[in-house]
Parts: sequence; structure tokens; C-alpha cells
Amino acid sequence: MTKIQYLFAFIFIVFVGVAIKGYTLYQAVSPNPISYWDVSNESNNQQISHELWAEFLSLYLIVNPETSAREFAYSQVSINDKSKLKNYLERLSNIDPRQFNKNEQLAYWINLYNALTINVVLKHYPIESIKNIGDGFTGPWNQELITIAGINVSLNQIEHGILRALWQEKRIHYVINCASIGCPDLLPKPFNSKEINKQLDEAAIRFINQNKGVYLSGNKLVLSSIYHWFSDDFGTNTQEIITHISDYANTPLKEQLKQFSGDIEYQYNWKLNKTLSGRLNNPNTNKNH
Repeated sequence: MTKIQYLFAFIFIVFVGVAIKGYTLYQAVSPNPISYWDVSNESNNQQISHELWAEFLSLYLIVNPETSAREFAYSQVSINDKSKLKNYLERLSNIDPRQFNKNEQLAYWINLYNALTINVVLKHYPIESIKNIGDGFTGPWNQELITIAGINVSLNQIEHGILRALWQEKRIHYVINCASIGCPDLLPKPFNSKEINKQLDEAAIRFINQNKGVYLSGNKLVLSSIYHWFSDDFGTNTQEIITHISDYANTPLKEQLKQFSGDIEYQYNWKLNKTLSGRLNNPNTNKNH
């Protein structure tokens, strides 16, 4: 084979690789239901314990005093607490969520997604963005990070094959956190089946009334890219998306949206949602690193 033929072969391989990755990403944002998980036992009122996740959040989730956004103290997580997080994930791995009712399943999958995300970032920390994990293109989302009921599961499968596809609930976008500044903040406590609807509302209200979610600048409406990437989930057109946003907007923003008739711009900050300042709730957290 000549050098030119080698070059063309190399270019072709690169092209195919990029195409495959592009297709994978496209599939990732399409809600394709995984029927294996579309099973529940509505007569089962048993609750799954998320106590370990609650303790973890109480230690390392910090409110930025300048932006009021919730950030995570990745650099300060102790070895002991990393082990506790691993134990929590192992406990969830030993549970078959299909044996529980739908609300309990919803809380289970949301907590699992968020805990898995924090765990995979901790394994690779320090990093500037979660996108730096893996090949720098697809991040960790297609990696099979845990086994549930005998099935290897990835973050993309949880988000797009289970949560979005099976629940078809707009507010789910406000409760799964991708460890990025532009992402909706983590809630300070785990989701639970008894309060799930209230928690979904709280998350929607919080994000929509933050600048990283929605803000008006003159005749320009700046929205999180979430509303662009998943536009079909929020409405079939721009007006339906704005109507959805208005349902959770505070009074000043709601009034501004009524008068809006300009251009829309989308933004997203992929930098890691790490805290740069602030005190931890546990003064002994820095020990046992």
C-alpha cells in the first residue's frame, strides 16, 4: 500500500470513528425506552434508604455566597467518605428497582444518577470538566458504571432510556446533575417517593429563576442549552417552552416573559461545579485523605 493509500485509509478510519461517536451522541439525547425497566409493583410501599447519600450531600454540597449556586467540594472528600459513597452505590446495585412502585423507582434512579456522577468525577479528579473523562469527546456518559438487576447500566441509559423515556416528565431535567456549572444544582437532600412531586417543583423553580437557567438582556432571552438540546421535551415550539418556563418563574421574570418578543440565545457552562471557597459543614472532613 502506498503512502497516499495509507493516508486515505487513516482519514477514512477517523471519519468513521467520528461518525460513530456522533451517532452515539445523537442516540444519547433521544428518549428511547428500555422496556426491561418498564415494570413496577404498585402495591409495594416499601421505601429505599438513601441515608448514606443524605450524609454525603450534607458534608460536601456548599452554597456559593456570591452566586447562590450549589457547588461541590470534590477536593475535600475524605478517603473514608469516598468509601461510604461506594458502599451506597453497592447497596443500590443490590436492589432491583422493578420490585417497587413508580414513585420509589423515580427517586431511586435520580439519586443513583447523581451519586454515580459524583463518584466518577471523584475517581478522575482533579479535572476541569466532566467532559475530560474518557476520550474527551463523549465524557463518561456511555460508560457502564454500575450493574443493576444483572444489567450493566450507563448514565445515558438512566437519563434517556429510563428517566426521560419512561416518565416523560419535563421536570426530570432539573433534578439530574452533570457536575457542571451550567447544570441544575443538586438538591441538598436525596429524592424520596413521598415528596417527589414537591422536590421536582422546587428544582424547576430554582433553576428557572437562576441566571444560568433563564435571563433577559434587553430584547434577548438567554436560556440554558438544556432547552435547545431537549426542546422536544419542553414543547413543540418556542412559545410552548416559554409557557413552561413562565409556570415556574417568579413574578418579575414572569412579567418580563409576557412582554418578550426578541431573539433567543442558548448558553451552557461545562466547567466543573467545584467549590473554590466556603466552609464545609463537617470541620473534620479534611482528615483521612
